[in-house]
Amino acid sequence: MGISAGTGPSGSLVAVAGTAVFLLLVFLVAAGLAVGRLRAARHRALAEAEQLRLRAEEQSAGQRAELARRERDVLEELRRLRRREDELTERSAELERSRSESEALVAHRVAALERAAGLSAEQARSELLREAEESVRREAAVTVREIEREAKEEGERRARDIVAGAIQRLATEQTAESAVTVLRLPNEDIKGRIIGREGRNIRAFEAVTGVNLIVDDTPESVQLSCFDPVRREAARLTLEQLVEDGRIHPARIEHLHERSREEVGQRCVRAGEDALLEARVGGMHPELVRTLGSLRYRASYGQNVLGHLLESAHLAGMMAAELGVDPEPVRRAALLHDIGKALTHESEGSHAAVGAELARRHGESAEVVHAIAAHHNEVDPRTVTAVLTQAADGCSGGRPGARKESLELYVRRLARLEEIARSYEGVAEVYAMQAGREVRVMVRPDAVDDLGAELIAREVARQVSTELTYPGRIRVTVVRESRATAVAG
Repeated sequence: MGISAGTGPSGSLVAVAGTAVFLLLVFLVAAGLAVGRLRAARHRALAEAEQLRLRAEEQSAGQRAELARRERDVLEELRRLRRREDELTERSAELERSRSESEALVAHRVAALERAAGLSAEQARSELLREAEESVRREAAVTVREIEREAKEEGERRARDIVAGAIQRLATEQTAESAVTVLRLPNEDIKGRIIGREGRNIRAFEAVTGVNLIVDDTPESVQLSCFDPVRREAARLTLEQLVEDGRIHPARIEHLHERSREEVGQRCVRAGEDALLEARVGGMHPELVRTLGSLRYRASYGQNVLGHLLESAHLAGMMAAELGVDPEPVRRAALLHDIGKALTHESEGSHAAVGAELARRHGESAEVVHAIAAHHNEVDPRTVTAVLTQAADGCSGGRPGARKESLELYVRRLARLEEIARSYEGVAEVYAMQAGREVRVMVRPDAVDDLGAELIAREVARQVSTELTYPGRIRVTVVRESRATAVAG
């Protein structure tokens, strides 16, 4: 039976009621669907939670199994360590027993050896140590000799190349000077005027100049003698001007000598400046320049000192350039290394110490001052500049013809060289060769072995360098010759 809609109030209510019922049905259906989804989600969540629980139980079981395994391993390691400890304890006890037995056995054997050899343990130990020490010393000597030989060969080869190259690039003349100057006179009559009435002029001349004037029978010449070459040069100029002027009397002598001293001083300054230019050295104190120039009038073993300094500066500069070292301070040190010879008679001490102090006082660098002080090994050379200064000084002084000495000193030095070498045990013959620059020592092969020959060479060289004064270097060669002879009959 259907319901029909009316147009009155009752019909409106029916319509509203129908709509409400419809909406309620829809709501119920939606609620049912939501409840179903909630139930499904709850079932899924429960299933996931169950899976997580099962997984956690599996992990926990695995961890418990791992912990049980590790516990078993730890217990096994502990048991092994305990067994090892027991073994070590037993071995330690066994070693202690063995040590006690060994000490007892050694003591027994030492006592037996002492009874058999008649030596105490201390004496036997000393003898053994002495033999071991001697053996080690000989082995060390052999090793040191080999190392020294190799180093010496390499060092000498390199040094020879550098020094030879420097010397070949420099060629200088050498002149011998003495403490006496000879002045030529125009005629013999001038000698009487030089002497003066009752020797008045000659006495005035010697008093003013401090130089001995020797008038002898040598024709048309007089001699001026003085240890100071600068003073002797001033006296020579004075006498030369007196002879040219012809007026010779005490007042004139004093006047001309004053002018001569000033002229010699100016010559010294010019000589010092020329030396600086030639050596390519600048920025030096004027007092050092004047003192350096005064060395043009000085000689050492017949070698002009200023010429020696210039030669040393050139050699040192070239060797420094070959080694890759700054040559300027090396040339400067070599140029000044003998400057103390100009003041040795005025100051106490060696010319090396005096020169170093003079250079320090006039503003030279510590490197240059040290090289000057060390060029004769009075102080140990600690810089390349000092070593090169020594080398240049030795090359210049050792050049053939550079230095001369009297025959008496020469013969005396050769005799002393042979006497020093003959004083050693096992020496058969000694020969001084090459003008005393080499000593050849012949030893008996049955008395001296190879190591002993080397020791003799070193000792002779050391004693020669300590006792003798000589230019250059002296080589000591020890020859040990063994001969074997057989007769066939």
